[in-house]
Amino acid sequence: MSAARTYELIYIVTPDATEEQIAAIHDQVEQTTKKMGGSLVKTDNWGRRKLAYAIQHHKEGVYILETIEGGGELMRELDRRLKVVDQVIRQLIVRVDEEQRVVDRTRTRRQTFQERRRVARGLPPRPDPSERPQSNDDDGMDGLEGPEV
Repeated sequence: MSAARTYELIYIVTPDATEEQIAAIHDQVEQTTKKMGGSLVKTDNWGRRKLAYAIQHHKEGVYILETIEGGGELMRELDRRLKVVDQVIRQLIVRVDEEQRVVDRTRTRRQTFQERRRVARGLPPRPDPSERPQSNDDDGMDGLEGPEV
């Protein structure tokens, strides 16, 4: 089995599908994920939204986002199963762990650079809370005067 990775599965269900049909599709995804050794991290129902273009004569669809940890075989199986479900008009699987790794690496590099700059100036590597600028926005006007009447 391939290494566990993080994927986002988004699928669009026809707008005339009932809540029971949507729940059945979700249950099928969940059962397949567990059967193949993966785990369903998060499910997010975005609701009914307008499509960018008509798909199978539908102008709207119900968007469902699932975050899944598993291998490539699991994703291929989910893709295969969703293709044969009549209520699903589109599906997309994207691997997101690689992007998260790049973001973490960039954040670490930026933080290390800032710490080196502070040490070169003779400051501690991390700023104290007292060093941070205090905003004094009591009126919410950002220092601008209102018109006088």
